Amino acid sequence: MTSTLQPATANEAVKRPGRWLALSVLVLAVLLVAVDATVLGLATPYISEDLGPSGTQLLWIGDVYSFVIAGLLVSMGSLGDRIGRKRILLVGATAFGAVSVLNAYATTPETLIAARALLGVAGATLMPATLALIRNLFHDPRERSLAIGIWGATASAGTAVGPIAGGFLLEHFWWGSVFLINLPVMAVLVLVGSRLLPESKNAAPGPWDLLSVLLSLVGMIAVVYAVKEAATHGFAGETLAAALLGAAALYGFVRRQLTLVAPLLDMRLFRNRGFSGAVLADLLTVLGMSGLVFFLSQFLQLVQGRRPFEAGLAELPAALGAVAAGLVAGRAARRWSVRVVVAGGLAAVGLALGALGLIGQHTGYPLLGAALLVVGVGAGFSFTVTADVILASVPKEQAGAASAVSETAYELGAALGIALLGSIVTGVYKDFVAPAGTPQAAHESLGGAVEAAAGLPASTSEALLDAARQSFVDGLTLASSVGALVLLSAAVAAWFLLRNQHLEGTEHPYA
Repeated sequence: MTSTLQPATANEAVKRPGRWLALSVLVLAVLLVAVDATVLGLATPYISEDLGPSGTQLLWIGDVYSFVIAGLLVSMGSLGDRIGRKRILLVGATAFGAVSVLNAYATTPETLIAARALLGVAGATLMPATLALIRNLFHDPRERSLAIGIWGATASAGTAVGPIAGGFLLEHFWWGSVFLINLPVMAVLVLVGSRLLPESKNAAPGPWDLLSVLLSLVGMIAVVYAVKEAATHGFAGETLAAALLGAAALYGFVRRQLTLVAPLLDMRLFRNRGFSGAVLADLLTVLGMSGLVFFLSQFLQLVQGRRPFEAGLAELPAALGAVAAGLVAGRAARRWSVRVVVAGGLAAVGLALGALGLIGQHTGYPLLGAALLVVGVGAGFSFTVTADVILASVPKEQAGAASAVSETAYELGAALGIALLGSIVTGVYKDFVAPAGTPQAAHESLGGAVEAAAGLPASTSEALLDAARQSFVDGLTLASSVGALVLLSAAVAAWFLLRNQHLEGTEHPYA
């Protein structure tokens, strides 16, 4: 069975005027989310110094956005199918900008946690809506592949713009400024999008089932929370209870979708091997890469001593590689097949992560930059083609819900990866041998060790920092090696699951 499910009808074959201008508005929403996802890591040391959060509060500041967005993506994607994708995109973008101001001017850890949660609610409306609108704007398969490539390339560009812009702002302004860069992008998106974007929605959507929304939200948040807690503190009673609650809620969600006439998510989509294989590939890819993404900024700043702006520039090759690959991924998949491009991209990322498992404190930039470039190229090929497969596998009326499944896999993979690979880094780091008199905070994080070293005699400070940095690098290289194994396993799975899958418009498909 192939993913080429539905040939374009005569009406669909008509190319909508202004579709490329409309796409330029959609990619602004992608840029908004991508920039926000990357700036927090750079700002975390400054937030810690200013707001003084506890270790648990700091984790919630970093995690609550992912919790909420993972729990609401499917619900918001389905809501967009029902009330209109343009409407939910513009409302979500406005809310995203407004809540960014709350994040910027938060004065307590509790306020910032609440603001990050609200940002997750707004963010859950954006990504599914943009992909769904692309599905309904571009009916020509080759044009749609290029549009998805531009969409993915913009997301990758945002991951580069975020650290660079964030690094510049952190060197010249207070930490809240990194959230305010959302405002001009949001303003342009809303003003121009209200005029250029066409409205689209399911003509006969059925009611939006609130019980399904609640089950999805509770299930995803509880499962992600349980995974993070188990990775950090082991299976305590509270963690086990959260896992059971999440599993029960998700089971109830699936059962309910199978009985509803108009489900929030049509579970029959997963019978399509191409759809399921693409979603699984996305989840495993993000899981394997998340350890690198989460800890790379700390390595560049706290181990190699780079300034925030310089650290942002150092991560640029990954974004450039992803942009270049995303723009040609559709053409490559039509020439060599979906599974060749996706599996090959995942294998390349796995090999690059394996190379990063060899780095040390003083590793030169050529190795690091080359590995990041390969990571970007491989991920750009894989993510772009899997997004195309997912959209081509469903009727356009369900594009929002299908896009939300793809984004949920991304968020769940990030949560699982940070929890599992992050626990590897943290576990290895905590075991380093510190000089006598070292505060306990130095064993909690590398940032804590840097802060503790500032109050110690020079000789003790140097010994502490060297031991802490080496232990952090040991944890990072081990996590990178585990990530490499995950990516190589994902490549093998994609090779089999995406067999005989072809993008629409492929004239002479191969394997």
